[in-house]
Amino acid sequence: MNLAKNYALTYNPIDVVEEIFRAKAYELERRSEHEIVIEVQGKWNDLLLFFNWEENMHCLHMSCLMDIKTSIEDRSKIFELMALANEELWLGHFSYWAEEHMPVFKHSVILSADDEFVLENKIAQMIEIAVKECERMYPAFNAVLTQGISPKMALFPASMTIGQA
Repeated sequence: MNLAKNYALTYNPIDVVEEIFRAKAYELERRSEHEIVIEVQGKWNDLLLFFNWEENMHCLHMSCLMDIKTSIEDRSKIFELMALANEELWLGHFSYWAEEHMPVFKHSVILSADDEFVLENKIAQMIEIAVKECERMYPAFNAVLTQGISPKMALFPASMTIGQA
């Protein structure tokens, strides 16, 4: 059963992303017609935003890379932390870029021809959500990835001391 309408977009969302960030003088790299990378200064460190446009699916995908490298071999703590963090999210999710050993926040949106006039707002919302979630979770990811702290302790430090003398 195919319920989706077949339509052609008259715009490229990557052009809109580029316009948004060029207007604010951000450093960016337009890698292709369908991909752009932007460096954004976050509260804890710089974040890299990757936008990809999948034309056939009409899907704009964004990945927000947190530059936290790890040398910890046991990735079970990282995946436990992501699972705990993702339980609280309504939009997007945290993932782990194994090749670079870094956490990533990902979010996608399917666009229609009608979205052309609200696209800038949709992109701004995607960016706001990604930056907010990465800044909220940075201390926890940093503690787990660089110090080997347990995910629950990194997320809920106050709850670990309740009832202890």
